[in-house]
Amino acid sequence: MKKRSLSFMMAALMVGSMATGCGSASNQAATTQAAGGSSDTATTAAKDSGAGSDTGASAGTTEGATDIDTSTFFKLVGDNPDIVDPQCTSDYYAIPMNCFDRLVEVKKNDDGTSELVPSLAKSWDISSDGLTYTFHLEEGVKYQNGADFTASDVLYTFNRLLTYPKSVNDDIADGIKGAQDVKDGKAKSLAETGGITVVDDHTVQFTLESPYAAFLAELTVPGASILDEDTTEAAGDQFGIDPSVTIGTGPFIFSSWTFNSEMILTANKDCWSGAPKCDGIDFKIVPDEETQRMMFENGELDLLDLDNAPSQVDYFLQSDKYKDSIVQGPRVGVYYVTFNENIEPLQDVKVRKALQMSIDRQAILDALYGGRGQLENGILPHGLIGYNADLPEIKYDVEGAKKLLADAGYADGFDLELDLSSDSDATGKNLMDILSSMWGEIGVRCTVKTIDEATLQDTKHNGELGTYSSSWSADFNDPDNFMYTFFGSDANTKFRSLNYKNEDAISRVNAARSIVDEDARIKEYQDLEKIIIQDDAAWLPLYSKEHLFVVGPGVTGFSVSWNGWSNGYYRDVAVAR
Repeated sequence: MKKRSLSFMMAALMVGSMATGCGSASNQAATTQAAGGSSDTATTAAKDSGAGSDTGASAGTTEGATDIDTSTFFKLVGDNPDIVDPQCTSDYYAIPMNCFDRLVEVKKNDDGTSELVPSLAKSWDISSDGLTYTFHLEEGVKYQNGADFTASDVLYTFNRLLTYPKSVNDDIADGIKGAQDVKDGKAKSLAETGGITVVDDHTVQFTLESPYAAFLAELTVPGASILDEDTTEAAGDQFGIDPSVTIGTGPFIFSSWTFNSEMILTANKDCWSGAPKCDGIDFKIVPDEETQRMMFENGELDLLDLDNAPSQVDYFLQSDKYKDSIVQGPRVGVYYVTFNENIEPLQDVKVRKALQMSIDRQAILDALYGGRGQLENGILPHGLIGYNADLPEIKYDVEGAKKLLADAGYADGFDLELDLSSDSDATGKNLMDILSSMWGEIGVRCTVKTIDEATLQDTKHNGELGTYSSSWSADFNDPDNFMYTFFGSDANTKFRSLNYKNEDAISRVNAARSIVDEDARIKEYQDLEKIIIQDDAAWLPLYSKEHLFVVGPGVTGFSVSWNGWSNGYYRDVAVAR
C-alpha cells in the first residue's frame, strides 16, 4: 500500500513539474549552474554574481550595438549578468571564457577526460618542495587593443584579486605567500611579500605559503583570467561593464552589450593563439523557454541549452526531427542533502545512515530528470580526477533504516525540518515533497519550511540551517574543489550548516592539499571520502546530471565543456549559413 501511494505521488509530481514548465535542478542548481560555476545555494534558482547592486543599470545599451552584422555569428541564449569582470562574478562566465585567457587551460580529450595544457604560460617548472612555480610566458602576445602582454600583468591580476573591493574570487590567490598581508593592507603588493616575482617580461615566479597540489588546476578557472594593467586601471569601475574597455587576449572581442537584451562578441582575427572559426557570437537574453524553442526552430538560435529550457526537453527528445541533433555531456558535480550535526538527533550516525538508506535516489532521478544522470555515492562525482568507482553503493533499504532508527532509540521516528528557499523552482519543491514522503516511510515526520533566500543564506552560513538540498559543480578538475570546500575546516563545515564533527578527518582533508605525490594524494582523498560519507554519513549524495544541448544545422565543432557547464569555449565552433 505504501509503495503504491508513494509511486502515485511521484508520478503526480512529475506531471506537476511538466505542467508548470519546470524540470530544472532540484533546488538552486539549474539556474546557477547553467551559468557555469559552483553553486551551493539551498533550493533556490537565484544567481550570485558577487557584483554591487548598482552595476547593472550602468551597462545600458552600448553605442554601435546595432551596427554589427551578426548574420554569420554563432547564436545562442546567454546569461543576463550585471557585470562580466572575471574577478567580480562567480556565475557569468561567457565573457571571461571567450574574451580572456589564463596562464593554464583545461583541454577536453576525445574520451571525455581532461588535462591541463599551456596557455599564456607556455611551460612551467615546479620546485621539488611544491612551493615555487616558475611560469615561462608566451612572447608576442597582444591584448585586443594592441597592448603587449607581459609578466607585470600577471602580478597585477593577482594583486587585484586580493584588493579590488568587488572581487569575489580572491580565494584563487589565497595560497600565495603574503596574500593575507596584501588583503589586510599590511603590504601593497605580492611582489613585496615575495609571493610573486617578475623575473623578466616573460618569466614570473609564484611562491606559495605551503604546498598546494591543486594550484595549477585552480589557475584554469575564469576568475584567474589575466588582465591588462593599464587598460583595467584606466577603466575603473567600468571594466566588466563597458565593452570598449573590457579587454583580454582571447579569441573573441567583447563588442557590445544591450542590457537585458543581447551581448555580442566579434572574432579576434589577430589572436595570438589563432583566429576563431566563426565570425562572432551573439548571446541573446531570452528568459522564456517556449520562446527559446520557437527561436531555435525558426533558425534564430544555433544552439539551445536544455538546462535553460527544461520544459522543452521531452519535446526535443521525442522529436524524430531533432533527437539526432542532441549533444550531451555530464555535469561534473553532485546533488546532495545535508545533515546538520548540531541538530538533534542528527548528531547520531545511526540516524544519519537511516536517512541515507531510506531514500530511493534512482526513483528521484527518474522522476525529476527522466533518469538522465548517474547516482553518486560520495563527494567526488563522475568525471572528476579522483572519482572512486569502487566506492560502495548507498543501498535503498527501508527495513534496514527502520532498524537503525530503533537501535538509536527512535523507533517511533522524530520530527525533521526541511528548509527550502522561497526562490526555488517547482523541481526543488517536488524534491522536498518526495524526501518528506520517503522519510515518512520510516517514521520521520518532515515539515518543509520556506525561507526567503537572503535569510536562508545567512542562516546557513551561521551553521544553523536545517536539512536542505543543494549541489556543487566543479570549478576546476581536482578533488580539493570538493573535499576542502565542504570538509577542509570547521569553518567550512559550519558555513554550509553541516557542522561535521570528525576532527581527524577534517585535519586530514586539510593536510591532503599539501601532498605532492599525486597518487598518494588521490588515495588519501578516496580513503577520506569513504570515512566522511560512507562511515560517518555526513551528507546524502544523490546524483549528477547529464547536460543536453540541441545543435542547429550547419554548426560544427561544438562540444560540451569538460565540466558540463552551460558556458563553453567557442573558438572551434563554425557556422555555415
